[in-house]
Amino acid sequence: MELKLEQGDYVPDGLGGFESLDGAQALLARVLFRLTARRGQFPFLPDLGSRLYQLGREKPSAREALALQYVTEALAPETDLAVLGTQLTEDGSGAATLTAQLEWQGAPLSVQVALTL
Repeated sequence: MELKLEQGDYVPDGLGGFESLDGAQALLARVLFRLTARRGQFPFLPDLGSRLYQLGREKPSAREALALQYVTEALAPETDLAVLGTQLTEDGSGAATLTAQLEWQGAPLSVQVALTL
């Protein structure tokens, strides 16, 4: 069970507690957190997060392959999850959208993350 986050805040449930997520929703919340957190940002959890923020430093021709590598690396602790592929779409103004195709317990999942290059 995971608590639901929106814009960095827990979402109240109206009963004095917080909304919780389970199943695929909880997994997707963890995936988004792992992909958007910068690896090394948490001193006591140095392997938490991804290196996707480093894509802007790389040559455009290498970014797609590195995106797949960084997503796979960040999601390795999720044992029931497989990364099937990634697609990086750049808009030319320094912004990009990363779409990751995943599989969890035989079900296909997809997640999108906005990036600044």
